[in-house]
Amino acid sequence: MFDIFSSAAIQHTSYNRHTGEAFNNVIAPQSFADASSEIMTWDGYVPTPLYRLESLAQSLNLQNIFYKDEGPRFGLGSFKALGGAYAAAKILQRELKNKFNEQVSLPDLRAGKYASLTNTITLVSATDGNHGRSLAWGAQKFGADCKIYIHAEVSEERAKAMRSYGADVIRIDGDYDDSVRIAKTNAEENGWFVVSDTSWENYTQPPTDVMAGYGVMTNEITQELSQPPSHVLLQGGVGGLAASVCAALRQKWGKDSPRVIIVEPELANCLYKSARKDTLTSVHIAEETIMAGLSCGEPSPLAWNILREEASDFLSIPDIFIAPAMKLLAKPIGNDPAIVAGESAVAGLAAIIAISQDEIFRKSLGINTTSQILLIGSEGATDKALYDKIISG
Repeated sequence: MFDIFSSAAIQHTSYNRHTGEAFNNVIAPQSFADASSEIMTWDGYVPTPLYRLESLAQSLNLQNIFYKDEGPRFGLGSFKALGGAYAAAKILQRELKNKFNEQVSLPDLRAGKYASLTNTITLVSATDGNHGRSLAWGAQKFGADCKIYIHAEVSEERAKAMRSYGADVIRIDGDYDDSVRIAKTNAEENGWFVVSDTSWENYTQPPTDVMAGYGVMTNEITQELSQPPSHVLLQGGVGGLAASVCAALRQKWGKDSPRVIIVEPELANCLYKSARKDTLTSVHIAEETIMAGLSCGEPSPLAWNILREEASDFLSIPDIFIAPAMKLLAKPIGNDPAIVAGESAVAGLAAIIAISQDEIFRKSLGINTTSQILLIGSEGATDKALYDKIISG
C-alpha cells in the first residue's frame, strides 16, 4: 500500500539545537493572544477540524496521527488566511497613527471608520498563492489598495482568486525569491507597504504579525488535545509557519513540547541546508516543486532564530511522494475521514509514512508504537483544476 514512500528517498539531518529564548522573544505570548482576540471576532471564524487518522496510525504502528485541516479556513483554503490579513490590519493601524496621527483600534478599522484614509494606502507582497490571497482578502476587508507579485509558475487559477478580492496581480519572470525582491523594490520606489511572511534586515514587524496570526491555529490545536503530541512535522518554506507553531507549542507545553521535525521539498530545501551548515543558507530554485507553497529558496532570518533553537530534525522529500499522499487522504483507509488536501499540505504526512516503515529511521527520530504525531494540513484544493488532475491521475 505504501510502496511509493521509500525512506531512502528522504534526506535527513539531525540538528544540535542552540539554546535560548527565541520562542518567547521573537513572538511574545501577548502577541499570540492579541492576534487570537482579533481574528476570532472576524465574520466567518470557526475553528478548523483536527482529525484523528486512526486507521492510518494503526497501519503504521503509531498510537495516533492528528491532522489539522486548514482547507476550510475563512473560505480561503489555507492557514495563510490567518497571517496576511492580520498583518495587513496591523500595518494599517500603525500607518494611520504615523501618517495621520490617528489612534486606531482594530474594531474601528474593521468597521470602516477610517476608510477615507485606508484607501490612500497600498499594501504589496509576493506570493506563491496562499499568502497573496489572504493579503488581498485582508486589504479588501480593511479598505486598502493591494498589489500582489507572482512568479511565472503560479497558476492562473490562484491569480484569479487574488483578483477576485480586488488585488492587482502582477506576474514576473523568475521564481518566488525574484518576486520578493521585485515587490520590495517597487514598494520602496512608490511608497507602498510590504506585507511579507519572510523577514530581512530592518524588516521584522510584519512577518512577526503574520506568525502571530498563525497562532490562532495552534491555539485551537492545544485546546483540543489533552496532552502534547510526541512529534510535530512542519512544512518548511521560508519557515514562518514552522516557527510560529513550534514557538506557540513551547509557550504552551514547555519542556513537554513535541519533538519538531521540519519537512521540505528536495527542490527547495533552504532550511535543511541551513541546518546542515548551522547558518542561514539560501538555495537556488533550479526547478519548481509540485509543493508550490514551499518553493522558497531563501529562509526568513526571523523564523530561523526560532527554528535553530526548537527543531531537532530537518528532512527534504521528493515530489514523487506528494500525489500518493493526497490520494490517500481523498480516499482513506479504514474509517478515517476523507480530506481534501493540497500539494503543500501533505509534506508531513508523506514523510511520516516513509519514516514509519523504516525501523532504523523510526528509532533515530524516537518514533515507536506509543508515538502521537501532529501534522499541519496547511491547505485544501487552492488550485481546484490541479487538485482534480492529481487525484484522478
